[in-house]
Amino acid sequence: MRLAIGMVRPFNMQAHLSSRSSIISIHLPESAAADNFSRATKLKTTCSYNSSGNQFYDCTRAAKLQHKWKECQGIKNWEGLLDPLDDDLRNEILRYGEFVEAAYRSFDFDASSPTYATSMYPETSMLSECGLGTSGYKVTKSLHATCSVQVPGWIEKLPNWGPKRSSWIGYVAVCDDKEEIARLGRRDVVIAYRGTATCLEWLENLRATLTCLPDDMAPMNCEPMVQTGFLSMYTSSGGDQSYQSLQDSVRQEVAKILQTYSDEPLSITITGHSLGAALATLTAYDITHNFSDNAPLVTVVSFGGPRVGNKTFRSQLERTGTKVLRIVNSDDLITKVPGFVIDDDDVAKQGAVQVAAGWIQKRVQDTQWVYAEVGKELRLSSRGCPQLSKGNVAKCHDLKTYLHLVNNFVSTSCPIRATAKRVLGRTKSTNNHEQLLLRS
Repeated sequence: MRLAIGMVRPFNMQAHLSSRSSIISIHLPESAAADNFSRATKLKTTCSYNSSGNQFYDCTRAAKLQHKWKECQGIKNWEGLLDPLDDDLRNEILRYGEFVEAAYRSFDFDASSPTYATSMYPETSMLSECGLGTSGYKVTKSLHATCSVQVPGWIEKLPNWGPKRSSWIGYVAVCDDKEEIARLGRRDVVIAYRGTATCLEWLENLRATLTCLPDDMAPMNCEPMVQTGFLSMYTSSGGDQSYQSLQDSVRQEVAKILQTYSDEPLSITITGHSLGAALATLTAYDITHNFSDNAPLVTVVSFGGPRVGNKTFRSQLERTGTKVLRIVNSDDLITKVPGFVIDDDDVAKQGAVQVAAGWIQKRVQDTQWVYAEVGKELRLSSRGCPQLSKGNVAKCHDLKTYLHLVNNFVSTSCPIRATAKRVLGRTKSTNNHEQLLLRS
């Protein structure tokens, strides 16, 4: 029996709001170790939590996916695509990472602002404001999540707590560009979620015991369980009814989309970072369960996500055909919480040891702290990257770190391109940004 236990404290958000942006230019070596890197890629990145500056990943994506899109969406569980990392899949992961970055960049982090915890941009211009104006997608719905965690009355009166139980958490975007639809081989729907931003959301993260799914999300004679705080944020509505629950918003928008595009190939891709990764998994589960008769291929692409549910929850995800690709930095503590995991493969198969292990496993499961990892995992490590090896907890968890690692990962035998070098320099641009160059 193997127990994997981890704890982490919230990090200082303000320290990361001031992060500078960076430009990363990568020129790929023509070596056998880099066969998967077929083109130079230029990236412009900002801290995930920064609410200012221009950030986007400008990746050349000439390759058409019409004959491969289902494989990239996990129809075969990404068999043969993760190690070594397929170049088309890499570009798709980075592309979905852009949509998560847009969720971060749209969010108003300024607690003194009258628009705190809302989107700074209207739906019509949100993607353009975030550097994704040419993505071929159009935002069709803003999404809000509500925290139901109870706090003392005096805390409710504080300006940064009480008024912001409901916060803008992400959006739904539909690909409406004919050329991009042709390149992708289908019309793609993206649901993107940011990570933790408000104090109440941090408290919801700490409600780490497992709880049963409500009746409208759980099949008969089955008891899938998920983290209490995540489920609360997904199913709770605003106390003043100003916002419906995240669950109701998603269900209504997905129903409308399925009806509108019922006569064409369709995919739903749900992506998020940290808390957003957990909400993405819950959303995918809810869509495939609630729209079981006509749901298209539903895929989760998550970055740095915590654990979400127990083994029964994982079994239900698999049974409904939901595909989950977890991008994990092995040095990121957030991916090791909450609770712990019992690996059945390590339980002895015979004799007294088996009996004892089974008894212990049953007692531990009764504590509502036993989780299960879901889906397929693309495991990366910032420790093997010279630029990130000395990063702290926050750096290892940052979405910018994840996208950097994805862009440079080759395979488990060659985790990071050995030829990559980082040169820091200053530019005289109007924004006075740091310039980072990765050269072969």
